[in-house]
Amino acid sequence: MRALLRVLPWLLFACASEPKAPVAPTPPAAPAAPVAAVAPAAPAAPAAPAAPLEGAKPEINADFRKPDMDVASWVQRFEGESREIAAARDAIAAELELKPGESVADIGAGTGLFEEPFARAVGAQGTVYAVDISPAFLEHLRQRTKEAGWSQVKVVACDDHDTKLPPASVNAAFICDTYHHFEHPADTLASLRRAMKPGGRLVVVDFEREPGQSRDWVLEHVRCGKQQVRAEIEQAGFRFTREAALPGLTENYVLEFAAPR
Repeated sequence: MRALLRVLPWLLFACASEPKAPVAPTPPAAPAAPVAAVAPAAPAAPAAPAAPLEGAKPEINADFRKPDMDVASWVQRFEGESREIAAARDAIAAELELKPGESVADIGAGTGLFEEPFARAVGAQGTVYAVDISPAFLEHLRQRTKEAGWSQVKVVACDDHDTKLPPASVNAAFICDTYHHFEHPADTLASLRRAMKPGGRLVVVDFEREPGQSRDWVLEHVRCGKQQVRAEIEQAGFRFTREAALPGLTENYVLEFAAPR
């Protein structure tokens, strides 16, 4: 027992002095993976520009551009009782729902068939713009306006690109059997849109063009049918509102549109 007591301090000293095995250091935590930056949304691709509209060939208006054109023959042709447009003139004019003091543009006024009902509808305080490209028709319109005493009718010479109307000047516009004569419909419609007051009314009358149904003259003379006309006018920014069915019109349709507000 005494021997054990003598040895025990040495054993304790040896245990305390024995070097300890080094503790392996804790490996550092792996760095967090960087958060991928969110790429900004790509801007929407711009809409492809609409293809230019193919208008009428210049030859269609060649006779009208002649300063010595026989206007009397056109008066007989445009205003004769056998023409359904002339017979339904007042009913067609009523489709514009003109009010006293308003302004209306007759695009392709020709011999002035519609100037009387338009002048009557807008009254002395309103304005009727009689727009045409033909020098002979323009002179005829000036003379007819003077003789009739239509102080509210203003004759406007347009060209094949521009109606030449003042900006935001008209409440309503009327295109009768003239749209198929537009050589540059996109340009003409753009100028007409600029001339329209917000929400202005546009009435278009033209020939039904149906292969197998329409007359040969219509098929040869008129470049496109009703659906194409509507598509072109909507492409120009007008909103289609309705097609009017008028008694007596068998060869012509009546489409109504609204200008942007």
